[in-house]
Amino acid sequence: MDLLDTLTAKGLRGEIPTREEALAVLATTDDELLDVVAAAGKVRRRWFGRRVKLNYLVNLKSGLCPEDCSYCSQRLGSKAEILKYTWLKPDQAADAARAGVAGGAKRVCLVASGRGPTDRDIDRVTDTMAAIKEADPEVEICVCLGLLSDNQAERLKAAGADAYNHNLNTSEGTYGDIATTHTYADRVDTVQKAHGAGLSACSGLIAGMGESDEDLVDVVFALRELGSDSVPVNFLIPFEGTPLAKEWNLTPQRCLRILAMVRFVNPDTEVRIAGGREVHLRSMQPLGLHIANSIFLGDYLTSEGQAGQADLDMIKDAGFEVEGAGEATLPRHRADIAEAAQAGGSCGTAASACGSGGGCGPCGGHAHAAPEGTTSESPASEDSDGDELRSDLVKVRRRGAGTELAPNA
Repeated sequence: MDLLDTLTAKGLRGEIPTREEALAVLATTDDELLDVVAAAGKVRRRWFGRRVKLNYLVNLKSGLCPEDCSYCSQRLGSKAEILKYTWLKPDQAADAARAGVAGGAKRVCLVASGRGPTDRDIDRVTDTMAAIKEADPEVEICVCLGLLSDNQAERLKAAGADAYNHNLNTSEGTYGDIATTHTYADRVDTVQKAHGAGLSACSGLIAGMGESDEDLVDVVFALRELGSDSVPVNFLIPFEGTPLAKEWNLTPQRCLRILAMVRFVNPDTEVRIAGGREVHLRSMQPLGLHIANSIFLGDYLTSEGQAGQADLDMIKDAGFEVEGAGEATLPRHRADIAEAAQAGGSCGTAASACGSGGGCGPCGGHAHAAPEGTTSESPASEDSDGDELRSDLVKVRRRGAGTELAPNA
């Protein structure tokens, strides 16, 4: 039985591959790409059918972050010309969330830049969640506020939060290369706090920062061990004015192989194509839907996505359907485990107990910085002209939350 047959059989049974098999997925050639997508697609359909879960981001506070995450346009010292504003009022955030829900989003992700929330910030987010739930009682709310202190996760849970996002971003071994103002262990602690309080764990990675294949496999296996119910896969958006502005290491083919590897390691877990989808997958975005079962609708934190209606058209044209508010995202056995963990305040999954954790949504506002000289074993991105950087594809968000313009949803 060859590699893809083995991975498909394991995925259909809910089993995870070996590290060697995961590395082999990343080493496949472009000639094998459609076979890789087809194999991952079988696993995706086994557990999630043809449903696509839509998520919608609301950036509650933009820029002005004291953390030095190299990839992030909101970081300390960033010269990226992004929107900068302090906390939105609850009604402003609820209006933005309502636009996403009207566009088909099942989950609203509330994000704020910064190292971590004060108790006053928790109060603000509590008021915001109440305003959103008043308008849309069934909407899921995921919160992303950075590093949590004791009892803050419990307060968010009691106020109605369903999930907490804090990404691992990269492997433990290279984390110090992209961060100096907090540690990988800090991220682990925050995800464990959130999960222990009964919040669904949402934790993922950022690809394209100069990491090796081994780094990617390390972080994805760590996420599996962590018990993340949702794994956002971000592709670095190289913002001008950040240390990683010249890191264009991804091709659409490379992105699809990364997504497939994540799917094989997390066969029965929500896998989300997050930030950088339009920049790096480009015209091959529909193929990503055959692997991932979740995307963000419309814009991101500080960058623009494609039009919300274009997202909906893409889903329909590719033969998929938007997941309804009343439909369970996770397969029944995974949902049972998540519910038991939330009821008991314990952390665990079908695969394991707690592992490592944490970070924010698809702009990154709470991780750390990778040096410009980071080496990589992954192939550099090559456009038709050879070395052209596609910075023209990076568009700063100028609409929606924090502006007077209508949101893109």
